[in-house]
Amino acid sequence: MKKILFAAIALFLCGKCMAQEQLAFPFQGGKEVMTRFFKDSLVVSPAIVQRKAAGLAIFKFTADEKGSIRKIIIYYADDLLLTQPIIEALKKSNNKWIIPDHEKFHDFILPFTIGFNPPAVGNTALQKAIYNFYTHRKPVLTYNQVPLDMATLLPTVVINYDLVP
Repeated sequence: MKKILFAAIALFLCGKCMAQEQLAFPFQGGKEVMTRFFKDSLVVSPAIVQRKAAGLAIFKFTADEKGSIRKIIIYYADDLLLTQPIIEALKKSNNKWIIPDHEKFHDFILPFTIGFNPPAVGNTALQKAIYNFYTHRKPVLTYNQVPLDMATLLPTVVINYDLVP
């Protein structure tokens, strides 16, 4: 009888140890709502459209227990031009972030990809503008080590804009 009781307690403890904490998606409403929010909130500047800019930007930001953003760090960006609209959209997302119960602050890593919808018919002027942006871009890099701590990597937000004819 003692062996059965001991085995049952051992199984119960093993089951408790193996259970992982299930966290809700850290944006109010879930992944689809977050993606839609950033697609609606991120306003592509005329300078981006004019230069036919496209690329990747990776941000780390800290949210507090109220869901407010405390600090924003640029990990990487293909060009500084891409970062300003993203920072403005991140500021609009205040009070929408959900952090785990036992924390006062939580870090998130959020990648953005900005590109344009290609026209049906390509031309050499467009190709030249894209090449010109690519050769003259000034990437933003992190040279010092930035601690990741307990950061949550979020899915990439893809933003596409239309070129003005």
